[in-house]
Amino acid sequence: MPIIPHALPDLCNLVGHVAAILTTVAFVPQAFKSWQTRDLSGVSLPMYSFFTVGVVMWLIYGVMLDSWPIIIANAITIVLAGVVLVLKVIHR
Repeated sequence: MPIIPHALPDLCNLVGHVAAILTTVAFVPQAFKSWQTRDLSGVSLPMYSFFTVGVVMWLIYGVMLDSWPIIIANAITIVLAGVVLVLKVIHR
């Protein structure tokens, strides 16, 4: 039995975990800066609204697949994007 096909699921999981971590961590600076400064003039309300709904859909997809990297990453991203979205609405 070849080694490469057997290792493919592990590689797929590694890629999924790394992607989940990177895309989630990418929102930390924006959420932190928005929280600190309350300056959201450069943030697009329609973009963050669509994005947040999209993240909710990714979370639902992850639950349907029982994929923990998708579930955890999108649950955290919902919180981070939600902070920015709420601050944008409050400080319009």
